[in-house]
Amino acid sequence: MFTRVLVANRGEIAVRVIRALHELGVEAVAVYSTADEESLHVRLADRAVRIGPPAAADSYLNISAIVAAAETTGCEAVHPGYGFLSENAEFVRMCEDNDLVFIGPSAETMERMGDKARAKAEMRAAGVPLVPGNEGVAGPDEARAAAEELGFPVLLKAAAGGGGKGMRIVAEPGELHDAFQRAAAEAHAAFGDGSMYVEKVITPARHVEIQVLCDNHGTVLTCGERECSIQRRHQKLIEESPSPALDDALREEMEAAAERACRHIGYRNAGTIEFLVGPDGAFSFIEMNTRLQVEHPVTELVTSLDLVREQVRIAAGEQLAHGGRAGPRSGHAIELRINAEDPSRDFAPGPGKVTHFRPPLGPGVRVDTFVEEGTTISPYYDSLIAKVIVHDQSRELAIDRARRALGEFEIEGVPTTRAVLFDILGSDEFRSGEYSTSFLETAGARLPALAGSS
Repeated sequence: MFTRVLVANRGEIAVRVIRALHELGVEAVAVYSTADEESLHVRLADRAVRIGPPAAADSYLNISAIVAAAETTGCEAVHPGYGFLSENAEFVRMCEDNDLVFIGPSAETMERMGDKARAKAEMRAAGVPLVPGNEGVAGPDEARAAAEELGFPVLLKAAAGGGGKGMRIVAEPGELHDAFQRAAAEAHAAFGDGSMYVEKVITPARHVEIQVLCDNHGTVLTCGERECSIQRRHQKLIEESPSPALDDALREEMEAAAERACRHIGYRNAGTIEFLVGPDGAFSFIEMNTRLQVEHPVTELVTSLDLVREQVRIAAGEQLAHGGRAGPRSGHAIELRINAEDPSRDFAPGPGKVTHFRPPLGPGVRVDTFVEEGTTISPYYDSLIAKVIVHDQSRELAIDRARRALGEFEIEGVPTTRAVLFDILGSDEFRSGEYSTSFLETAGARLPALAGSS
């Protein structure tokens, strides 16, 4: 096991990783920008290194500064969390060149799966079902040809992207040119790569992902699914497990496909394989996230696994207890993302100072956060400020517990998604389990929080 690990992140995920390291008896080194000098993750760490000014490009995305911080503090490994450099192959190689263990997959695997067009070719070779689309990347002319062949509507996606960046749904031919230019520009700004590809839109669709853990000894463990269909701008708001859209046979089929994919690419550490599930129950590969996911606590609560501790153990060379399927799985879990955003203004970010903060407590409630009273939510970073995760014996009970927790959550000073999450949980569509990725577009007007009260 490692003695000291650098956490190359901030916010709630940095707090989460630091706590897991301490539970393993490992020292944690934090990095921080000048905007985060008073942040909780800085105080929890055994040591902390200031790496730059507030802008992420000058701090949390500064590879040289982060590697130097790890070296000067005597770290043996680096945990990237999610976002920032967590899927940056150059960062992985820089760590390796400086004798630092990167807690995640290899740079080569990251590159294979990070390029979405290349990832589709890998999954095709592994026998994993794919969403119909073009092969390789597409320029404007290739995109038009692919769209005409597939039939509208189509989805333009950034080849190097994720998190909803560089993504546009195109309903008809006349929209394609402008949508392509906007998506490519957004992708280039976000990822430094404006390459695009085209997929057929499956509608109505469920967004369901499979969590995997793979060690260096050839063991592959699939840890069940997470339902992630409640989204805004292709970014998730609510996740739950198990998915109400899957029966046991479909779940096993999807986990088996995820296992084949991991074996084919020689994957190691934690990862997530994302699928679209159509109304006929057919599922298709979307992408693989070669890192820990924001919604990982949902899996932890139904499997009793600690995914962050498993990540560290795998990186240290330890073997998973067993392969195949993680089990037994117990009860139902739901995660609610509390973002500093105003739902009544199309989820516009709402940075500012949190003047009052009292998270919910009680049985079956977990809150992952870095926020305290007086915390400033910076405009420089992601708007996520807390995750409320609940667990209960059944889906119905978990929904009621989640609404109780949101009702008790007190936060003032910044707008948040708390009220709209409460409304969604109480909607007929969510309670029935019969919802899709278009939920907010079709049902949003009926939610009070989206009608102006937040």
